[in-house]
Amino acid sequence: MRATHQSRFLRDDGIVIVATIAFGMGIDKPDVRFVAHLDLPKTIESYYQETGRAGRDGLPAEAWMVYGIQDVIKLRQMLDNSDGSEAHKRVEQHRLNAMLGLCEITSCRRHAMLMYFDEDSPERCGNCDTCQTPVDTWDGTDAARKALSVVHRTRQRFGVNHLIDVLRGSENQKIFQFDHHTLPTYGIGTELDANQWRSVFRQLMARGYISVDLDRNGGIRLEEKCRPLLRGEEQIELRKDTKKTAAAKQTKTPLPDDIDIGLWEALRECRRRLAEDQGVPPYVVFHDSTLQAMAGLMPKDLDEFSQLSGVGERKLEKYGLIFLEVIHGEY
Repeated sequence: MRATHQSRFLRDDGIVIVATIAFGMGIDKPDVRFVAHLDLPKTIESYYQETGRAGRDGLPAEAWMVYGIQDVIKLRQMLDNSDGSEAHKRVEQHRLNAMLGLCEITSCRRHAMLMYFDEDSPERCGNCDTCQTPVDTWDGTDAARKALSVVHRTRQRFGVNHLIDVLRGSENQKIFQFDHHTLPTYGIGTELDANQWRSVFRQLMARGYISVDLDRNGGIRLEEKCRPLLRGEEQIELRKDTKKTAAAKQTKTPLPDDIDIGLWEALRECRRRLAEDQGVPPYVVFHDSTLQAMAGLMPKDLDEFSQLSGVGERKLEKYGLIFLEVIHGEY
């Protein structure tokens, strides 16, 4: 079956093939137009080789990659648990850091990649994503100091998701279990959403300010490099991740003709934000049927809101005013 699939991939047009490892894929196929990485390669050497399978006929091709902080943790855990010598691990750590740097870079990727291989090139290739769509940056000094502070205040024992919960002032059981609601860093990071904080932590990790302590269940720990930044003696520019909006999203839920689609989408977006903050599925906040009732009946106050199906006393107290503001505000 594998040989049949490989033969079709080499022979036919319009074939997408998925492989857990790129070894042997596309070597004899010059017209690969697209290479996608759904996890982070261990080294720039691997990334260069694997993306090099595309466009061998000289025509345009695209390389696309997604990754997150869990990829970094996984690769570093594999490295720490390997049987290699300490010298070998240091070399591999350097190569992984170089790969992370390439991911988070705000200048030309091709120039950075060729510099890694000691090859000179123009500072802008004009073809990579950062050349075609220059990356917006922002002064991340204050956010970075908050992130480093919460790592310190929680004694370098917790993972990124919990640290974000502390910064954003979440009210979950784990926060109260460890008395983290009493920390000076509790709730000081509400200006950023959870995804933006993940980006901050990811970039701090890529630049070597923090790392993962695999001996302590994957807790985030501070590196010596962070001291000047934490003390306010250093500034840091971070890349600004694009925040996608859901305004143009089409709904799959059949709606009565008399419901305002704009209000419906605003209610769904409000529910999505609340669910994301609490780390729960959206339906835990309210079911679609309750949102439909809100959009159809347009309750004027908490009394009318409490009459909606799916609104109990606890949810009325927790969400009532928030959704009333959406219903009667500028959605």
